[in-house]
Amino acid sequence: MENLQVRMVHEDLLQTPVFDLPQPYSMRLFEPGYEQVWLRIHERSDQHNVFTPFVFVDQFGRDFNLLSERQYYLLDGDAEPVGTATAWDERRGLHSGRVHWLAIVPEHQGRGLSKALLSAVCRKLVLVGHRKGCLSTSTARLAAICLYLQFGFRPLIQSDEDEVAWSQFENQSGIRLPS
Repeated sequence: MENLQVRMVHEDLLQTPVFDLPQPYSMRLFEPGYEQVWLRIHERSDQHNVFTPFVFVDQFGRDFNLLSERQYYLLDGDAEPVGTATAWDERRGLHSGRVHWLAIVPEHQGRGLSKALLSAVCRKLVLVGHRKGCLSTSTARLAAICLYLQFGFRPLIQSDEDEVAWSQFENQSGIRLPS
């Protein structure tokens, strides 16, 4: 499947489902030094991007106080970080909260962790004042798109390129998107 960038939106984050973490997992927020943890999680879980320390700084800056309120880490039963996602602010004029860089390392995928992590991020976005949400992903990420659809996110189509990408996604994946 061709891997095209796409965006999704949610009109009412108050309507997202809530999932709790399964045992023995726990969740914590960013603390200084976790920049390297974030990089390791993404290097292990994302084959579509190249990660360097500059990616973290480019995406999140250096405001560790803000990150300590917005960036979540999933920990396994041994307190090892196995996933991350951030409740961020959209920079592209949508005036919404942004689900940013959700990732779970491969050996912990398929356990409902992304649902619990996305629940936490959506709740945080509401707590910091966002009613609407958005995110970016790519069409090769079938499981992620299915998760986002389950949470009420819908394709954002603002251009001919968006229309082509989502149409191609439907044709290649067999997944029918809501209108």
